Order: sequence, then structure tokens, then C-alpha cells
Amino acid sequence: MIKVDRMKVICSIEESLHRPEAVRWRERMRLMRPLGDVVVVLPCSMKKPYSTSRSHRKFTGVTRGFQELILTSPFGICPRELENTYPISSYDVSTIGEWSHEEKKLVGDVLREYVGDLDVIAHVDGGYLEVCMEYLDSFTATSMEARPTSPEALERLKRELESYERIPPRERLLHMLRSVAVYQFGPGGERIIPEDCRVTGRYHRKILKSDGTQIGTFMMDRGLISLSPEGGRSLYMLGVKWVEIDFNLESNTLFAPGVSDADTGIIPGDEVVIVQGGEVAGVGRAVLSGDEMVRAERGVAVRVRRRTG
Repeated sequence: MIKVDRMKVICSIEESLHRPEAVRWRERMRLMRPLGDVVVVLPCSMKKPYSTSRSHRKFTGVTRGFQELILTSPFGICPRELENTYPISSYDVSTIGEWSHEEKKLVGDVLREYVGDLDVIAHVDGGYLEVCMEYLDSFTATSMEARPTSPEALERLKRELESYERIPPRERLLHMLRSVAVYQFGPGGERIIPEDCRVTGRYHRKILKSDGTQIGTFMMDRGLISLSPEGGRSLYMLGVKWVEIDFNLESNTLFAPGVSDADTGIIPGDEVVIVQGGEVAGVGRAVLSGDEMVRAERGVAVRVRRRTG
């Protein structure tokens, strides 16, 4: 049975590979680029986000500062920097390690494309290791003779990583934010996060600023960026996630009859920028798809979070 319980995505049968959330995630993972000279491949865990699980706390004690990549079905792969992003942060699936042929192919294809020509250290066993063996031309296995969480395997992983340099924290932070932006907004999304981006605020709510101006807020509960009007201007320049109106926006609710045009790539829940006459009028979250906004004669199109007027 497949169901969604509030924000929890339940994936308990093989058909889950084809549910929209999983397909869209795998498509977006093809836009991701690893950071550094080596990719450390790790197994998923029942507990989400992964880093809160007992096994991943052991892994990160060794792998922090390197590019980590988690293998999981039905979503394929999850770079560590995206582990807080919905839906990968909120799904349930068996982790027994027995993979079907279709699972291996879908995961293996996106894994191979992600790692490219980089060195790979596969700290996995079972079905995860089978995927690496079938789809990667070369890799170093560190847990073939012991479970990945065992002291022996962790020590071997540590030794293998000694020849690589850890990625500086600032570089990892920018890479995380840009990866989230690409996941949300597609190709070019990384340009929303400039080199001078500064991050302040509490753990669950990070304020993003550039040249002293807020461009957005990174919401840890969803692992996504909520844009400010200034961030919305950057999004509009990318030509995506825009909603056009021809009146002055004076309410925090934009109804469908007020939408004159919209990006057809918008889906419900997307962060969008509302524009009037080529100028940003506000930002918010889509309730309808872009097509539905234009066609619908009634109903809410966008929940407006901030207006410029």
C-alpha cells in the first residue's frame, strides 16, 4: 500500500519507484554536482534525516568534510547536503538491503551519472554494494568484510580518506544552499545564492543575506528556501516559477481569476514570484499548478507571504 500520512511519504512496494515524488527527485538529482575529489557512498537509514540515526552518526564522525552520498530506494541517491529536503526527509521504506533489478537500474543510473569520473569509496554492503558493483567502473570498498557500522569497517574508511583533503566549512555551506536552490528552481538556481551570501539565525530558520539585504530564509523543517522579494527578483531573472498579474497586489491571497499568465513548470507547493508589469509584486507558495492558475475560474492560486507594495 502507498499512502501519504500528513507529510510522511510511505513507500512499501516496488511501484513506489514510479510515484511522482520519487520520479521528480531522481530527475532533479541529475542536476546535482558533487564537491571535492572523492564521493563517499553510504547506505540509507530508517530514521530521517539520516544524520540523526545511530549509524550515520558513526559515519559522519569519519566522513564529515567530504562529499557524502546516500543510496536509497525509491529515490535513488541523496547528497548529504539535501537530507533535510522534502520528500527525502520524510519517507518510510524497508532497509533490508534486498533490491530488485528495476531498483538497481534506477538507482545505479543516477549514481553513475552523479559520481562521473571522481574517486568513489563505497562504505556499503548488501544490495547497496551490488548496485556499486554493477554500475560503477571502479570504486574502493571499505565494508565488504564487516558491517559498515563496525569499528573495523570505520577504521578502513578513515584510512582510505586520509589521502584526500576535507572541504572547508564555508565552501560546504554555499554548496548546500546552491544545491537546494537547484533542486527547487532547476538549472541556474545556484545563481540565487551569491558568493557573498551570509547566513544568520537559529538552527531551524536560517536568514540568507547578500550585501546586507535578505534574499531568503532556509527553512530546516522542509529543507527548502523561502524567498524574500529580493530573492524573487533573482528568480524572475531566471525565467522560472513566475506568476503574472495585471493589478496591484493588496492581499496575502492571490486567487486564480487574478492570474493573467504563469510558468507552466509550477506545481503545487512551489516557491513562486508574483510579477506585475515586469516588476516583482510579491513572493509566496503555489496552491495550484501553473496551468491550473491560468485555467481556473475560482480558488486560491498563491498564498502570498510577502508583498512589495
